Amino acid sequence: MHSQSEPLLIVISGPSGAGKDSVIKAMQKRGLPIHFVVTATSRARRPNEVEGVDYLFVTRQRFEEMIANDELIEHAVVYGEYKGVPRQQVMEALASGKDVVLRVDVQGALTLRKQFPKAVLIFLSAEDLQEIAARLENRSTEEAEELRRRLDTAQWELEHLCDFDYWVVNRRGQLEQTVDILMAIIQAEHHRICRQRGLP
Repeated sequence: MHSQSEPLLIVISGPSGAGKDSVIKAMQKRGLPIHFVVTATSRARRPNEVEGVDYLFVTRQRFEEMIANDELIEHAVVYGEYKGVPRQQVMEALASGKDVVLRVDVQGALTLRKQFPKAVLIFLSAEDLQEIAARLENRSTEEAEELRRRLDTAQWELEHLCDFDYWVVNRRGQLEQTVDILMAIIQAEHHRICRQRGLP
């Protein structure tokens, strides 16, 4: 698919309620030659989640072992639980020549930029904070206090927009259009002259 350039590390980030999970699932359904990294987390599995597909669910003790053994490219405590990106999974996928898509929070994306300066950082968001609030309320997985905390975090995350390469608005009811935009970004990045020459 992309013979003329090296594989890309694509980081999809943004506030809770932006639809990151839905967008990535829609990308996966297209059967693209992309490796989608499964994030590790210490939080409990929600009823609709599948082990090894949505997340790698591990105990806090196991997660702390992974940190100690340097098995994670990036990790953070997010809403009281550990989340992290397994190093081996990313390096093996890049070595195979596949583009790699990661889903992390904004804090994690900024950390990854330091380790992988050539990573393509995409900020995915809803139209505004009101829409984010509505989506989180519809999800009904958070208590009122937790919802408030996520909205406060979203406000901080939106202030870091300029640290990203692209900003994509995932509008309600336009999931496939959002995926089309993401695929166009990936295609364009493969044709960047500086990237092909291996320059920063």
